[in-house]
Amino acid sequence: MKSDKYNKIFKHNKDWVANRIQKDKDLFEKLNEDQNPDFLYIGCSDSRVPANIITGLDIGDLFVHRNIANLVTNNDLNVMSVIQYAVDFLKVKHIVVCGHYGCGGIHAALQQDSFGLLDNWLRNIRDVYRIHFNELEEFTDQDKKLRRLTELNVVEQCINVIKTSYVQKSYIKNGFPTVHGWIYDLKNGELIDMNIDFKKTLKKVQLVYNLK
Repeated sequence: MKSDKYNKIFKHNKDWVANRIQKDKDLFEKLNEDQNPDFLYIGCSDSRVPANIITGLDIGDLFVHRNIANLVTNNDLNVMSVIQYAVDFLKVKHIVVCGHYGCGGIHAALQQDSFGLLDNWLRNIRDVYRIHFNELEEFTDQDKKLRRLTELNVVEQCINVIKTSYVQKSYIKNGFPTVHGWIYDLKNGELIDMNIDFKKTLKKVQLVYNLK
């Protein structure tokens, strides 16, 4: 049986369509023709972090991929396909990896409990902890440790994006895309730019992952 909440979605959709058409009667006709976003956004699946809303960008401005804890792993055909499509076909200028404080995936990865199938996914975050073990073990405050792991996870996922051949080849040929790391703070709704030095990171990555 469909609940009132379920039925309201379609009512809200009709209201939303009417509102958008009132502002731009040709909007959906233009969107139907093609998409030309400048940004690929890779974020967390958390329902509290809606990509278009927190960035203030409109329909068609963001190409979006979301998963638990905003991971970019080379054995995930989904995210790899999204990156290739965004770079090779949409010609995006920017790729953003956006994590957020208060991430359930980050919190779960620091626990000793088993979460079944999810353990395979959380292992990628635990690998980040292993890489930065000495720094993270210095934290005695658990909340600060979680926040720092969230930041380091974004950094490592940005590096994973830069490792891909699609990104390297496109940047060498076209001068784009560049890769950025962001953090979204649930407590105040603000985005934080981690100011990752893309050129410096690319140069370092290419010492090992130089894919021509």
